[in-house]
Amino acid sequence: MMPNRRTLRPNSHAASDQGYNGGMDLFDEQRRDALRSSEPLPARMRPTSLDEFAGQEEILGEGKVLRRLIESDRLTSAIFYGPPGCGKTALAGIIARMTRAEFESLHAAAAGVKDVRAVIERARERLLATGRRTVLFLDEIHRFNRGQQDALLSDVENGVLILIGATTENPFFSVNSPLISRGTVFRFTPLTVEQITALCHRALQDPDRGLGRLKVTCAPEALKLIAETCEGDARRALGGLEIAMYVSARSQDEPVHITLDAAAQAMQQRTLSYDKSGDLHYDVTSAFIKSMRGSDPDASVYWLARMLESGEDPLFIARRIAICASEDVGNADPRAMVLAASAVQIVQFVGLPECELSLAQAAIYIACSPKSNAVTLAIAQARSDVRNRPTLNVPSHLRDSHYRGAARLGHGVGYRYPHDDPSGVVDQDYLGAERVYYHPTDRGEERRLGEYLDQFRRRRSTATVSQA
Repeated sequence: MMPNRRTLRPNSHAASDQGYNGGMDLFDEQRRDALRSSEPLPARMRPTSLDEFAGQEEILGEGKVLRRLIESDRLTSAIFYGPPGCGKTALAGIIARMTRAEFESLHAAAAGVKDVRAVIERARERLLATGRRTVLFLDEIHRFNRGQQDALLSDVENGVLILIGATTENPFFSVNSPLISRGTVFRFTPLTVEQITALCHRALQDPDRGLGRLKVTCAPEALKLIAETCEGDARRALGGLEIAMYVSARSQDEPVHITLDAAAQAMQQRTLSYDKSGDLHYDVTSAFIKSMRGSDPDASVYWLARMLESGEDPLFIARRIAICASEDVGNADPRAMVLAASAVQIVQFVGLPECELSLAQAAIYIACSPKSNAVTLAIAQARSDVRNRPTLNVPSHLRDSHYRGAARLGHGVGYRYPHDDPSGVVDQDYLGAERVYYHPTDRGEERRLGEYLDQFRRRRSTATVSQA
């Protein structure tokens, strides 16, 4: 082994060329330059300090809790939760450089319980021998099953390990509750267009890690397209910028100018962040339903388009529309349910792409319809009574009388046929108790229903309970 060479574990962040600069000989410098030149632009432009870090001001701004914990080297166990390319892994790299604790890194997709236990054993030995604590960065922690996560519990709780887990999935569903309770969840958000633009400008100007040495320029409209189509993902934006540079390059002697066409080729089609089993699936669905309920057709059709463009099952969307038609429109406009049911059938018979027109028609109609949840409240209260109150007997005059011997039991005796009355309504008890479940609103068709019910209930109030 050559002198002054530092021996490092393969999965330690300290093995990064950015993580260690002292005691490096000429061979090390050449190797570092060779490795860096082979790295893609997003990897080369990873921030090396908190000042370089873009976004997440709510948790990393001056005076914010996470920044203070990192700067004071008092970080406790934490979960970094957010979409791809928002800085979770980059921040872990910064922590690796700033902490006085030993920093180790595992990727949950490639590691198992054996790897975790090896890290824990080293952490225990280190703590006993030197008093130094160990920070374990576990990328994509949601890929660990319950048993693998449980292997960390005791040592995280006892302080042997400081765990930093990174995940793109909601940790309250994908990470064990005991593990969450032993740390703090920090939510990362997608970067804004302005933050992405600033990162791209920095990459274009940086002569060491970026494209500054190559004198690359970029048209403003090309930079805007990259920033707007990357969906807040810095990794995708910088990768697109590098590809656009290669697309624009004509010869080694000519300066490179990235045009709008080159940027469009590099970014290709916008990739929407949407996981059919993840948070965004439920969030977008919720926004769609609440927009229809809130009578906003523009928002409704936008969220509908978002789901369709992301590959959502159109039948799933149709079912949500049908539910909303009854739950939120109800009898204020009964045609909403008819239109929703038609949309379900058309989706089944026709399919995409044509059925998107029917889905949009139904969603817009429901958004523009008068709203009433009187039906929802009525059935909810009735079911609650069935579950929680004494069961009501069927009144004798309403019981089935179409069999031999029914009359001898008194079934059907005294029943009055409504159509025998000129008004079509007779004064008769249909429940055996004084209960009111349906309270129509004064909106849409329910206004007419309410007027009818007022008359009906006034007449029925004269009926005697003796008919029961």
